[in-house]
Amino acid sequence: MATLKGKTALVTGASSGIGEAIAKKLAAEGVNLILVARSGDTLTQLADALKQRYAVQCTALPADLSTPNCGATLYGQVTALGLRVDILVNNAGYGTYGPFDSIAPETEQGEIAVNIAAVVDLTHAFVPDMLTRGAGIILNVASTAAFQPVPYMAVYAASKAFVLSFSEALWAEYRGRGIHVAALCPGAVDTGFISQLGDDAVRKTAAFATTVQPQQVATHALKAICAQGPTHIVGLKNWLTALSVRFAPRSLVARSSADMMRPPVQNGLTPP
Repeated sequence: MATLKGKTALVTGASSGIGEAIAKKLAAEGVNLILVARSGDTLTQLADALKQRYAVQCTALPADLSTPNCGATLYGQVTALGLRVDILVNNAGYGTYGPFDSIAPETEQGEIAVNIAAVVDLTHAFVPDMLTRGAGIILNVASTAAFQPVPYMAVYAASKAFVLSFSEALWAEYRGRGIHVAALCPGAVDTGFISQLGDDAVRKTAAFATTVQPQQVATHALKAICAQGPTHIVGLKNWLTALSVRFAPRSLVARSSADMMRPPVQNGLTPP
């Protein structure tokens, strides 16, 4: 693994789950951190703990990434602190679960803002400096949901398909200019993301029957940061599934996904 010691990484969604696990892995490699999330107190506690344990610089920057121009705002704060970002980890995101018509439109719009708009905005903000230096790394946390439509999580899966396509495109654009861009695609992960989907029925679906720990995903994140390719799928089974859907009819893939994700009970009746 290439040495990362002394570099500075900005990690979004760093206060818990995958983001926290990635931050800890990077700190263990001697990477200085800029931690971003909405929960300021939790973020500050994590920053203090990582500074003490790993003797790295660690700055907490509370931010709401659903707001417009969040990238420019964060860039201004980072610059004002005299810091520069060598590694950008776009991890923040959330999902919704249930029939599309049952989910509040404003909730879906917020999901799009965080999962898509903020990723683009932050990348726009920090890429110019990386190009000037001729060096930089961008890791975007996507999902295995990116490889097929996912009924009952339609907006989430579509947002991650965007992240995957966006990452692969930028990888091809910048691979000859010193910037490595990668998408990390885990399956279901045992984090607060599941409970925040808003319906505990999701835990009974086939797609969430098996989960991995965020620490495992963080290990793959470091591999993706240091590797050459643009797409990194966590787990052999997930890799095989992602490969197989490319050769199946789209209608079959969508119907199969619906069977895996359909809530066990709708309106008191077992769905067809």
